[in-house]
Amino acid sequence: MTNGKTQTGATTKHEGERQLAVITGASSGIGRALALLCAEAGYDCVIAADDASIDAVGGELLRKGGRVDVVLCDLATTEGNDSVIDAVRGRRVELLLANAGHGLGHAFLDQTFREVRHVIDTNVTGTLYLIHSLARRMRQAGRGKILITGSIAGYMPGSFQAVYNGSKAMIDSFSYALGNELKDTGVTVTCLMPGATETEFFARAGLLDTKVGQSKKDDPDDVAKQGFDAMMRGDHEVITGFTNKLRAMMSKIAPGELAAELHRSMAEPGSATR
Repeated sequence: MTNGKTQTGATTKHEGERQLAVITGASSGIGRALALLCAEAGYDCVIAADDASIDAVGGELLRKGGRVDVVLCDLATTEGNDSVIDAVRGRRVELLLANAGHGLGHAFLDQTFREVRHVIDTNVTGTLYLIHSLARRMRQAGRGKILITGSIAGYMPGSFQAVYNGSKAMIDSFSYALGNELKDTGVTVTCLMPGATETEFFARAGLLDTKVGQSKKDDPDDVAKQGFDAMMRGDHEVITGFTNKLRAMMSKIAPGELAAELHRSMAEPGSATR
């Protein structure tokens, strides 16, 4: 992987005719679907991810028309996020879709701290760093929409996903707070909170031998469409799917110890065969 590699596609319209959307974690799953929705809605796009398949997504977007900047970088690093900011250059960002995220299964003490740090740096530090830079520009312009991908996992003490769930609790809370701070500025913040979604997340997080890893999951295209529509309306949040809404509601009222035990039953290694 080359940190900060940028590829720029040809534009089919004159510079300045189309508004700009920035989408992170766009190489697959929800992020790819969000990027396609932005392109279909007529936005030029800056897309970023740490996976080389981001180049193929860039090709898909180019076929929708407009300009695409593809940034292959590690979004857990300041340098990686700076490469996204550099790709924006002086253009005004209309949509910022902070979707990059990294999962991690198994018990906290069985993980290396390097793995733990990468989850925190991707999900929290890198996300906040990028938002801090680009949202300042949006506030100064007096307009813009931000979509932050949180998770209903942020409502639950995540046994065997303790760091991931904790990072999403931070992101969910941060989204509401930032949205309130930006009230009356012309900039809106929407928190997209999906449940288990059919993406590469579970394989990358080492969760394929768990009940949640083997469960029926939501379609990433459906999740992205609900998030995109909520962002365009300026909604504060969207929890995708009735079952996820029910789980989120139950997690708010269940004692923490019980919620942790229930999460253990879904995420403990080997639980898929029990």
